[in-house]
Amino acid sequence: MIETVASVGLEIDERLTIFKNRIQPEKMTGNEKRICIVTGIHGDELEGQYVCYELNRILREQKERVKGIVDIYPAMNPLGVDSITRGVPGFDIDMNRIFPGSEEGAVTEHIATQIMEDISGADFCVDIHASNIFLREILQVRMSEGTAEQLLPYAKLLNTDFIWVHGAATVLESTLAHGLNTSGVPTVVVEMGVGMRITKSYGLRLTEGILCLMKRLGIWEGETIAPKEPMTSDNRKIGLVHANTAGIFLPSMEHQGMVGVGERIGEILNPLDGTVLETVVSPVEGMIFTLREYPVVSNGSLIARVLGGEGE
Repeated sequence: MIETVASVGLEIDERLTIFKNRIQPEKMTGNEKRICIVTGIHGDELEGQYVCYELNRILREQKERVKGIVDIYPAMNPLGVDSITRGVPGFDIDMNRIFPGSEEGAVTEHIATQIMEDISGADFCVDIHASNIFLREILQVRMSEGTAEQLLPYAKLLNTDFIWVHGAATVLESTLAHGLNTSGVPTVVVEMGVGMRITKSYGLRLTEGILCLMKRLGIWEGETIAPKEPMTSDNRKIGLVHANTAGIFLPSMEHQGMVGVGERIGEILNPLDGTVLETVVSPVEGMIFTLREYPVVSNGSLIARVLGGEGE
């Protein structure tokens, strides 16, 4: 059942409208659990589109196995998705920095409030993001330390490679996930892939993980997999690798590959004179979970993140 979440008028007789698809049992008892699957807050992050498609397809084909309410929101920033724009076009604003919004605020703040109201009361929410066009990420869940105790048992069901628990949440206080967690809706953030692209294997894995989560919540009684046991950031060092010069980055390691201390991750090249400007090495031993995708770099550009071993 397609429903309108928010709709506001724009210039030249256009409208900004956000839709969701609600899937629920034909016979309701009034005690059903509800899960919300959210994506498309950043218009250039498309990885969640395939997850929404797969979930809709599976639940439609096996509707008799749905025992709760599933709300699927494919495009929280539809103008951004249509125009391949991270923020909301015409407003020059990052939608994920204005929650919980304001009923009497500007258009985007008004919409943010309506989104919060629509999700309010849900038993769980999965907020799906992709990386930007510059970096490629493994399939991972991110959360703050303040929510980890509550969310970790559920996050481990999502069939991801990694759970990153952040030590500080101050920069996240205006995000949808922070707003929902604060209001009592348990919410995890999933990051994966690269901007403006869809990584089918990640989408399929996350879909299987969401079904596992739905089964735990009593929303789904169909078949599920045994989800992959993810690594967590507990007692591990995150090695950050930045460029010290401007040029073209050419990796010599694979994304999600293992690297040793001081081992070469890649080189920054100068196409003008054919020289190597910098050999980029890892500060720790571990797995490359973030790797530069867009080759052009400047001084300070993030090249990679390396997840160190336990006890680092």
